[in-house]
Amino acid sequence: MSMHDIEMTREAGRIPPTAVKRRIAQAAFVLAVLAVAGLFEGYHLFLASSILAYAIAAMGLNVLMGYNGQISLGHGAFFAIGAYTAAIGMDRFGIPYMLAPVMAGIVGMGAGWLIGKPALRLEGVYLALATFGLAIAMPTVLRSDLFSQWTGGVQGLFLSVDAAPSWTGLDLDQTIYLLAALYFLLFVFITLRLVGGLNGKAWIATRDNPIAARAMGFNVTRAKTRAFVFSVLACSVGGALQGIAVQFVAPDSFPFFLSISLFTAVLVGGLSSPLLGPILGAIFIVVIPSITEDIWQGGSWAVYGAMIIAIVAVQPRGLAGMVAWAGEKIGALPRS
Repeated sequence: MSMHDIEMTREAGRIPPTAVKRRIAQAAFVLAVLAVAGLFEGYHLFLASSILAYAIAAMGLNVLMGYNGQISLGHGAFFAIGAYTAAIGMDRFGIPYMLAPVMAGIVGMGAGWLIGKPALRLEGVYLALATFGLAIAMPTVLRSDLFSQWTGGVQGLFLSVDAAPSWTGLDLDQTIYLLAALYFLLFVFITLRLVGGLNGKAWIATRDNPIAARAMGFNVTRAKTRAFVFSVLACSVGGALQGIAVQFVAPDSFPFFLSISLFTAVLVGGLSSPLLGPILGAIFIVVIPSITEDIWQGGSWAVYGAMIIAIVAVQPRGLAGMVAWAGEKIGALPRS
């Protein structure tokens, strides 16, 4: 073997610098998410757990709306299904709270497939209206005496969550947060793999031009169904984690406005931004309402609405678009 061949072999075995930087960034992101458990406590750690739960739900809805172009106004119902499935599993069947989100995801996927298969024959505003009806009906169903032996009726259900073993040194808030962080990181991995793979190409092609997508060999109906089912899976797991964080579920916790909040998280966070958009959107819907209440008591929702209008007007790509724009400007500045 010549020296040239040896050098070529060495070069082939080296990891490209961009890949090294990407892996370092990924490791830093994971460490930052986990480090929150040691940096905050009490109410602030509860807020962090809620943000991760809503970010998971927003990731799924972002796939449906941003990548597949479908509109849903009813994903709050699937959030409720996930929360109640986890609560019933823990309260009635003794399912460990660490596995309750898995159970919620399975039930949610089944519900998503049953509802999504016929609903996805509709498009645009018709699908939005179908899911809108589901979100309107869900609180009434949860209050119904017909299912009260399972759902607890108007009283709801309490979730018994224990802290991790004493040898871990973790309190209850840290335990719940790390559980949410584990599922959040899992969904980050799955979502990025999906949108970057063949499924992502099928979703984008279906969104942009269904006729061309069929000509390219994509099964449009299957692509829509997969996007819908994945979005429901994410919302159900997010709902389960939020129920565990609150340790209580009740019909009034899942009004129609919850679906609007998830819809807002996707739009304000940034459509087609698989990671940053859902995180920023979740922070917005969890944190901003309390801030606007401090700004104007009694008129907080007016401030909240004005902020949404301002964000969308300034940057149609949402908060993720603003961050990307700021990064480009900083990168364009001359270095001293």
